[in-house]
Amino acid sequence: MIRQIFAVIDESEDWIVVEKPAHLLVHPTKPDGPFTLWNGLRQLLAFELANGGQISIINRLDRETSGLILVAKHTSAARDLARWMQQRRIAKEYLAVVWGWPEADEFAINAPILRQGSKMESQIHLKQMVHPEGAVAVTRFRIEKRFLRSGSDPFSVIRAFPETGRTHQIRVHLAHAGFPIVGDKIYGPDEECYLRFIETGWTPELQTRLLLPRHALHSAGLAIPHVNLEWRSDLPADLLKFKG
Repeated sequence: MIRQIFAVIDESEDWIVVEKPAHLLVHPTKPDGPFTLWNGLRQLLAFELANGGQISIINRLDRETSGLILVAKHTSAARDLARWMQQRRIAKEYLAVVWGWPEADEFAINAPILRQGSKMESQIHLKQMVHPEGAVAVTRFRIEKRFLRSGSDPFSVIRAFPETGRTHQIRVHLAHAGFPIVGDKIYGPDEECYLRFIETGWTPELQTRLLLPRHALHSAGLAIPHVNLEWRSDLPADLLKFKG
């Protein structure tokens, strides 16, 4: 029986676009680990795999990030899509719920990024940071909505357009600008939130500090303009409920 906990948005002989829920891992991390998107795709595309196909995930998302993922179904499609992604011919959009109200309705951040541990002691191996010696990283942002919660706390829904594809780029750039993503355990109020979460799991204390049990980032759009393909996705239920 197919264990499908993700939605199929569109499909052709060459590719499939799915919508991943938050907390679903994309790839297995160990043989006896939890069910992943990769496992589900192997079940869903069993016929294609039995007839020489393959599964190549073109845009990978963090475990807590929800939204659209493009998957190639055979070698030729994987080669083309990977090349177009490298050439920045595949446009990506994200929606993020952040702390604060940016002054401008539209702004861009051009700030290089590298792994924090390469320049200083870091308790979190994957944590990135803005640094002049880092790789070029550019993200454009547009405010979708500003709102208040609990009477006075300001938040915004921001649409992000990454022009480069660095690790954690949107999360790093928003935190660097002073508008961290709600629920972000690494780039939010204190990286100790991530370390405590690894040790204890989700707790009332973390709920109070982070407000959401996952970072509020959603892959909301993918487009390949030169072949007239585009897919869109709205905010999922948990983020819609948060913004009210």
